[in-house]
Amino acid sequence: MIDIHCHLLPGIDDGPPDMPAALALARALVADGIHTVVATPHVFVGRYDNNSVNVRAAHAAMVAQLAQADIGLKLLWAGEARCAPELLDMAMAGRLPFLGQVDGMNTLLLEMPDGQIPLGTIMLVRRLAAMRVRPVFVHPERNRAVMDDPSRVQPFVDEGCFLQLTAGSIVGQFGSKAQATAVQLLKMGGVTAVASDAHNLRGRLPRMADARAWLQQHLGDAVAHQLTVAGPAMLCQGNAGADVGLANAA
Repeated sequence: MIDIHCHLLPGIDDGPPDMPAALALARALVADGIHTVVATPHVFVGRYDNNSVNVRAAHAAMVAQLAQADIGLKLLWAGEARCAPELLDMAMAGRLPFLGQVDGMNTLLLEMPDGQIPLGTIMLVRRLAAMRVRPVFVHPERNRAVMDDPSRVQPFVDEGCFLQLTAGSIVGQFGSKAQATAVQLLKMGGVTAVASDAHNLRGRLPRMADARAWLQQHLGDAVAHQLTVAGPAMLCQGNAGADVGLANAA
């Protein structure tokens, strides 16, 4: 499987605090059936001030450590950008860590606050689109406003945004309401990928194998493959950390 959202890089956000913990999480990803992972630290202005420069450097260090530890995991890099007007300036300055490219537009993991979809978010999406940036709305099923009314994601889908669900949500890790919302979004369509959003080996394990099994049981093998392999591969085509294409990844 391909995991496009994972907090694997040590010491730069709320993921692993150090390299040993990061390597332990990397081993857990491999054990969960993931062969390619995109390290996506938070890009949260004023809290986690990450950008394409420091994330690239942290990725290079992690790749070297994976090789030294003989962990067979292909590592790419991007970022999970918190919804904020500063993202426009970062995009203009070339400092946003993009996920990949689709149809000539850069894909960007975009995170909303847990409790709401901020006023003006749709305008931010449109301005990003004008700059050839296409957001991937991450874990919408964990957003309280979307839990209350899943149709609130539809305007974002209509604007061309992709949706990415969390593996743990699908199997009930984040509660019954998040799980029910994830199921509803799957039924509505517009979901392109399921990702781990893994942070550690305590409460935020990968859970991709469990989610894929759930998808196979309830929606069939083709949907499970689309959401854990083909869709993720499409979203991270052209990733800055890739040395080969992912279109034919198995």
